[in-house]
Amino acid sequence: MPRHDRARPLNGARAAIASAAARLMAEDGITDYHLAKRKAARQLGLTEHVGFPDNAEVEAELRAYRSLYQGEDHEEQLLALRHTALELLDLLADFRPYLTGSVLEGTAGEHSAIDILLFADSAKEVEIFLLNRGIDFVHVEPRNERVEAVLVMETDTASANLIVLPPQQERVSLKYRDGRPRERARADALRALLSE
Repeated sequence: MPRHDRARPLNGARAAIASAAARLMAEDGITDYHLAKRKAARQLGLTEHVGFPDNAEVEAELRAYRSLYQGEDHEEQLLALRHTALELLDLLADFRPYLTGSVLEGTAGEHSAIDILLFADSAKEVEIFLLNRGIDFVHVEPRNERVEAVLVMETDTASANLIVLPPQQERVSLKYRDGRPRERARADALRALLSE
């Protein structure tokens, strides 16, 4: 069988997995792309040996799904999440905060968390700052060795992951697991986005 003939069903499978994974992420609140792709492949009766779509393909399908099926509700929810994120960026200004993740990228939904990058000499500084303001938080295990700590706090809108990194990491371009650069925005950029 010629090589291009074998690729055609794979592309169809990739597209089907991307679409099903996006639906799972939107409806069931799955935030882990790989988990969503595995579950989607299983639901479609495909083995895990089939070529999975990359995260960018799933993200594009997620945007399309939210636009098509969640439209106005999604826009209102995203706006509320971004306003809360702006409040957090202002509150945590001493730690040179950046918004990153699904809230910035526009794919966040009702199960999404607000991801804030903080740059501090130590996580203790951030902890003391929060404790002095009576803000409750819990520690979760960082998924990256460069991250000093991840503190999770609840807001009226969603939980927020405060990802504490050493100051020298501020100039390092962070990437997603699939190699795409991770976008990030300071408070002034988020204000501009909200005013559009």
